[in-house]
Amino acid sequence: MRHLMLVLSLAVSAVVLVPGVSFADTCVSCGSGSSNGCQQCRMPGGDTQAARKECEKKGCKITGTSSCSSAANVKVCKLEVPQAPIKTAMLDVPECRAN
Repeated sequence: MRHLMLVLSLAVSAVVLVPGVSFADTCVSCGSGSSNGCQQCRMPGGDTQAARKECEKKGCKITGTSSCSSAANVKVCKLEVPQAPIKTAMLDVPECRAN
């Protein structure tokens, strides 16, 4: 039973800690004739018509949807998601003065 729990916890950790793959990302397969060597196009935020058009602009000839690959031998063209500026709270802290 301990062995099973260890294996399950390691499996869940591996899925959660896979770098660069988000569960909100959707990928499409790029067929023959795609430029830039793209085999997949990753669309953060989901499969939308605007995202598909951006993938086509990157050179992907879309043949269908697929799961996002994390394999090193698959060339993935990723759409850039504009990052919102990080807002920080300004704390009103009195200055420390040496007497």
